[in-house]
Amino acid sequence: MNRIPLLIVFLAAWCGIFAQTQFPSIFAWTGAPVSILPALTIYVALSHSIGIVTAFCVFASISLDSLSANRLGVSLLPLFACAFATHARQHLILRDQTYARLWLGLGAGVAVPFLTRVLLSYGPRTALGDLIGFDLVLSAGINALACPLCFAAFDRVRDVFDYKPIAESSFRPDRQIKRSRR
Repeated sequence: MNRIPLLIVFLAAWCGIFAQTQFPSIFAWTGAPVSILPALTIYVALSHSIGIVTAFCVFASISLDSLSANRLGVSLLPLFACAFATHARQHLILRDQTYARLWLGLGAGVAVPFLTRVLLSYGPRTALGDLIGFDLVLSAGINALACPLCFAAFDRVRDVFDYKPIAESSFRPDRQIKRSRR
């Protein structure tokens, strides 16, 4: 297996985190942080092994927490819980269906910010704001739309960089078929 598609997924996560934390104009325009990490997490959970899923969640959460005002490690549990629940049931999920990707993105777009906000509410008091309404709807909508796009883009990248499987014939190559006119 070629590692270039995997590196491109990690690079996309880093670029998404950087865009989320370093462009305040997006936050001012929407009024809520825009994150595609839940959609990327769903893609990684359905496409890779549990070791890669764990590495992706650790990388994404540490990167997000170091660039944002969150306490370090607070977004690890929500991302990993979403990824682990998806990876554990990947044999039941219709990965190739667009509507399944939409619903998985919608669910992850609601679960990850909500669980992060719950974890932030414990410990020292911080100014959290309201997450009940618009923030969850915006996150769910963006991740519902981003999840099928992530699958399409990264499956295309995988097709470009990975080796193509050889189609095997039902006939053995060392056999000769003799045909006669009897």
